[in-house]
Amino acid sequence: MGGGYVGLYAALGLQRRLRPGEATITLVNPESFALYQPFLPEAASGSIEPRHVVVPLRPLLRRRSRLITGTVESLDHERRTAAIVPAGGEPFELPYDVVVLAPGSVSRVLPIPGLAEQGIGFTSLAEAIYLRNRVLSRMDAAESTEDEAVRRRLLTFVFVGGGYAGIEAIAELEDMARFACRSYQRVRPHDLRWVIVEAADRILPELTLPLGAYALSQLEARGFQIHLGTRLRSAVGGHLELSNGRTYDADTLVWTAGVRPNPMLRRTGLPLDEKGRLVADECLRVRGVEGAWTAGDGAAVPDVIAGGICPPTAQHALRQAKRLAENLAASLHGQPLRPFRYRNLGGLATLGLYKGVALVVGVPIKGFPAWALHRSYHVLRVPTLNRKARVIADWTLALCFRRDVAQLGSLQRPRDRFAQAMEVSPSPGGPEPSAQTWSADQIKPA
Repeated sequence: MGGGYVGLYAALGLQRRLRPGEATITLVNPESFALYQPFLPEAASGSIEPRHVVVPLRPLLRRRSRLITGTVESLDHERRTAAIVPAGGEPFELPYDVVVLAPGSVSRVLPIPGLAEQGIGFTSLAEAIYLRNRVLSRMDAAESTEDEAVRRRLLTFVFVGGGYAGIEAIAELEDMARFACRSYQRVRPHDLRWVIVEAADRILPELTLPLGAYALSQLEARGFQIHLGTRLRSAVGGHLELSNGRTYDADTLVWTAGVRPNPMLRRTGLPLDEKGRLVADECLRVRGVEGAWTAGDGAAVPDVIAGGICPPTAQHALRQAKRLAENLAASLHGQPLRPFRYRNLGGLATLGLYKGVALVVGVPIKGFPAWALHRSYHVLRVPTLNRKARVIADWTLALCFRRDVAQLGSLQRPRDRFAQAMEVSPSPGGPEPSAQTWSADQIKPA
């Protein structure tokens, strides 16, 4: 269950370790592709073609695993059945012998007035593409209006959350918008307001305090307005009220204040911890449950080296998936299991083009070297040689040509033109016909 890092690499690992015909592997995922999330900020800014940060699952599984595009609605582990809701057709029950639960996480949304109506997350490719088009369309609208209050609202972009996702997204988008300003007559870089709201007293808590302070100083030097130790209290009608008394009228509100385990896990009947994660043992089995395994963001996996629980990072999920496949194959063959052991290598974050921060085995790195290291590491980690080559090609072309700042927001409203073509033509001298009295001779040709 789940086609992210854990689901994909566990399935691939099982394909390699099990003989043909020894077992049937079924992967259930809402999409037929896997998203490489660390490249989302660059996909949003146009540094990478969005299609190149996703990997089609079917060619990768090579017919040795069945892929069901849909969701697992619930689990009856006593009966060994999963209730499947496919992308098309009627729901059905899928029997199984062993289940691997890796549904990942969703945005951790708080009950803030107006947030549901005004906010957008940054966890999917659709959201990344939307934000790119949103920034550019707001700039287009600001260029076309004479109302200064409206321009101010259009050009204010507020990000709530100062972790990896929020900082990388806002830094990449600001870089893109700054470059795009060259094509506008009335929108200049100083007209754009980029606001970060973070409840903690620092940004990038995954890195050291000095690296976080360095990142903060770099962003402030670029004109970012950063509110630390501050919460969003209300976003009703796009009027944002902060806990420190500041207010902003903004057309764009991005919520990146953390994630939580997929709520579907509560419908499995399996043991969960206080945060809604599946309780796992050191071998990645659901604790105390025969035939159930788990890993990734939705699992509370013991960290046998550092103590506590493994953090929900990509580097942990990738390695958990490989150990899970090894242990699952070993259990089917009656062999001993091995505990998951991994020491965190550090962290990497981009702050826009040619800028970044990194902590590698305790060594802090800043600026261009950190940015180059970020790209090198993640291009090695993105699945398949095909995608590695395409990402490198995107970066190479970006060195030779100007940044692409085409605004394609209309692609997210594909029926608009068709609806316009369906406008009703009134009869000469007669009343405007109602929608219920349309006839073939009343419809304008497209």
